[in-house]
Amino acid sequence: MQARQWLLDFPETIEDFPFGPDVAVYKVKGKMFATLALGAVSQNTQANEGDDKLEYRMNLKCDPQEAIMLRDVFSAVLPGYHMNKQHWNTVILDGSLPEGELQRMILNSYKLVVYKLPKKEQVSLLLHL
Repeated sequence: MQARQWLLDFPETIEDFPFGPDVAVYKVKGKMFATLALGAVSQNTQANEGDDKLEYRMNLKCDPQEAIMLRDVFSAVLPGYHMNKQHWNTVILDGSLPEGELQRMILNSYKLVVYKLPKKEQVSLLLHL
């Protein structure tokens, strides 16, 4: 999946599975900036009915004002599932979101986490973007 590779392309990003094998967590310097999971399209759909009933979902950190705006503009962007809904969005990777917009949202999530790190660590990471 292309989105997974975009997440892993950022400097010092690691992929971890602290919540089990079904949810990949992406971290920089030990801080989470994204999750990626494959799940049923709806709560009424059984996962074993076939892959066409599954979709990837990604949680991304977001500025609170931008998070609301993105939810209003894109039907594939929802309040963060199992996350602080003020600071996280869930993006349904159903192909409806333009690829460039998804890449921008991933980059913003990464940067929001990096900007909370000590200045020295910020500089070393941002130089490689």
